[in-house]
Amino acid sequence: MEPSIQQMVREQYTTTTQGTRLERPENQYVYKIGIYGWRKRCLYLFVLLLLIVLVVNFALTIWILKVMWFSPTGMGYVHVTKEGLQLEGESEFLYPLYAKEIRSRMDSSLLLQSAHNVTVNARNSDGEITGRLNVGPKMVEVLGQQFQINSIDGIPLFTVDENEAAVGTDKLRVTGPEGAIFEHSVETPLVRGDAFKHLRLESPTRSLSMDAPKGINIKAQAGNIEALSQMDIKLHSSDGMLLLDAETVRLPKLPEGTRGGSDWSQELYEICVCPDGKLYLSAAGHYSTCQEYSHVCQ
Repeated sequence: MEPSIQQMVREQYTTTTQGTRLERPENQYVYKIGIYGWRKRCLYLFVLLLLIVLVVNFALTIWILKVMWFSPTGMGYVHVTKEGLQLEGESEFLYPLYAKEIRSRMDSSLLLQSAHNVTVNARNSDGEITGRLNVGPKMVEVLGQQFQINSIDGIPLFTVDENEAAVGTDKLRVTGPEGAIFEHSVETPLVRGDAFKHLRLESPTRSLSMDAPKGINIKAQAGNIEALSQMDIKLHSSDGMLLLDAETVRLPKLPEGTRGGSDWSQELYEICVCPDGKLYLSAAGHYSTCQEYSHVCQ
């Protein structure tokens, strides 16, 4: 087609469509929208990895909840109640435990067990230890200003402090085979032996002294009273007298005074006293014969 004819056709097309302004670019480009090729494959692989990680995390969470025994009331043997934290069965603590109160159930006892020792500390507001209870394999140690054991009614049964030890029971019983050993003085209103057993007060290497402002009463209701000493036994009354009130008073080992070269026998004797207080027997006569046997006092 010639150029003049093409120009006429273009003018006619433009004239017939004067109400519309359509401009077509001479050069048209086509753009594709989306991800294609290796980028698309990498995106799908990344989404798949995220899905796998999500499934694994969900499975691990379910496994942890099952292993730790999580429940609406607590975890495993641990239950959260209105009164606090409740543990059932045996529990192990690897680090220090801080609690205001530790209490067992009504139908069971409380057991604290350790491979070495069990230590309970009480601290003040400054963190200083004011009391300690240490239960070890060989010794039980209590650190504090006072140690006290009370009965169910709150009556002190045993109290120990820096000054004294007090026993509040009606009877203190010592069951050891060697009895009780006191290094210093003992103050008590009554010392009594067990039924059908002997009571013995002994000082192996020193003297035994009993003092009372209003007297000492030694009584044996169904037996004898024996006072044995390796050296001397002294009965001293500073203001009063020594009274031997009995049906029979015997002094079986008193020395007997004898007349020189005489074989005269006598069944009746007289008790004589030396200036130093020594007692001896003298043959009785119509008058005192102590002077005749005074050589015993020498």
